[in-house]
Amino acid sequence: MYDEAKAQHAVNFINCLKHTKGQWRGVPFDLLPWQDKIIRDIFGTVKENGYRQYNTAYVEIPKKNGKSELAAAVALYMTCGDGEWGAEVYGCAADRQQASIVFDVAVEMVEQCPALKKRIKPILSVKRLIYKPTNSFYQVLSAEAYSKHGLNIHSVVFDELHAQPNRDLYDVMTKGSGDARLQPLFFLITTAGTDRNSICYEVHQKAVDILEGRKIDPTFYPVIYGIDDNDDWTLEKNWYKANPSLGHTIDIEKVRNAFNSAKENPAEENIFRQLRLNQWVKQSTRWMQMDKWDECAFKVDIDKLKGRECYGGLDLSSTTDITAFVLVFPPRTSDEKYIVLPHFWIPEDNLNLRVRRDHVPYDIWKKQGYLKTTEGNVIHYGFIESFIEDLGKKYNIKQIAFDRWGAVQMVQNLEGLGFTVVPFGQGYKDMSPPTKELMKITLEKKIAHGGHPVLRWMMDNIYVKTDPAGNIKPDKEKSTEKIDGAVALIMALDRSIRYENKESVYEKRGMRSFLD
Repeated sequence: MYDEAKAQHAVNFINCLKHTKGQWRGVPFDLLPWQDKIIRDIFGTVKENGYRQYNTAYVEIPKKNGKSELAAAVALYMTCGDGEWGAEVYGCAADRQQASIVFDVAVEMVEQCPALKKRIKPILSVKRLIYKPTNSFYQVLSAEAYSKHGLNIHSVVFDELHAQPNRDLYDVMTKGSGDARLQPLFFLITTAGTDRNSICYEVHQKAVDILEGRKIDPTFYPVIYGIDDNDDWTLEKNWYKANPSLGHTIDIEKVRNAFNSAKENPAEENIFRQLRLNQWVKQSTRWMQMDKWDECAFKVDIDKLKGRECYGGLDLSSTTDITAFVLVFPPRTSDEKYIVLPHFWIPEDNLNLRVRRDHVPYDIWKKQGYLKTTEGNVIHYGFIESFIEDLGKKYNIKQIAFDRWGAVQMVQNLEGLGFTVVPFGQGYKDMSPPTKELMKITLEKKIAHGGHPVLRWMMDNIYVKTDPAGNIKPDKEKSTEKIDGAVALIMALDRSIRYENKESVYEKRGMRSFLD
């Protein structure tokens, strides 16, 4: 059922408020069409008993579309305009500072509205607004979920749900906390995130399922503004699709500037797509442009590599994890490419567990020959040493670079087999030049990797750290999945380039890179 009077009451309340930022400060809050629809739908849709049908509203929208203003207006309406005696309205976010953003907007709105200002007592030291006529309040909460049990919640305004570090606060604030109220409202507003194992993505997926008809929940109101995964993120018409306030509160020129910056720096592409176009990207600063990587899936003829000079990179990781050994064959002429030959191992006994736990198709990769297993529940280093020894009979492996961590015994064994093994630091000094060079030769299509799916997965997982001097290196801690093969490739590429023609290419011509 739809109650026009209830919908109009909420709209009228918000229209009495004023904007608080920049050139818009003091301008009446006339709801834009997309905002007007949300408010009317939430507050005008009622059950047969006249109370609101929706108790949860999920609004996912890019930055700068007036998200904080809408959230503050809803918080004030639930505190002052909903007719609830002793209403408890809480503002939540990943931390108190983030939750205070919406609260501070609400404070400014009250300051500019004489009717509210004379009825609201602010206690700014504890981030609380008390609406005296009904003894209701709007309060910012910190993120310690354990202390929130027992609240008699009328409404929760959750800002940037994607930034929640876990589901604890969300569960405490939404599961049963409003049972004593006749029409509680959980107003969740956020931009897209990067973690697909988060509580926000769980709620996002529920919203998508409802919008696409796979699920039915009459109490849940979903709104998602963004581009689809198969939409071209470079087209301006898609920017308007994702940003309903574009041309109103958002200047198209500022979006164009952000887009141009993202085009020039691959590390910014996902930030633009996440924050400006509301796409759930794999990680916020994904390094490799995977479409460019895929364009380098040139076929690798293994038979033609026999006897050729190459350089290896060895990343042992841990005994229960993935071990990677990557060979790089440098070009012999200007027409040839760097050829990549990767090898991966995991413990046999862990295979099925890892498939279920990580949701990664290790079993399929094993059947296809892209991944090998060693007996037992830990990596059998002796098996890998024998495998590398066999490779040394096929190819002229000039050097093997290795991460110093945990590789002492294998290094000694490989040296005993006649290989030249050199330690490779994992800091900016050693990692930055070949990491940048890998990007360069990828963009120039001067690398051939054969489309190896395990290596592709790892390249797609890379998150890079940058120091103040602009040096970069893969960040194993922040990369959400495995990148061992990518690290091994970078080490092997470094050896290959440094000893190409018996001298360092870096010293001869200096480092040129897409990221420089």
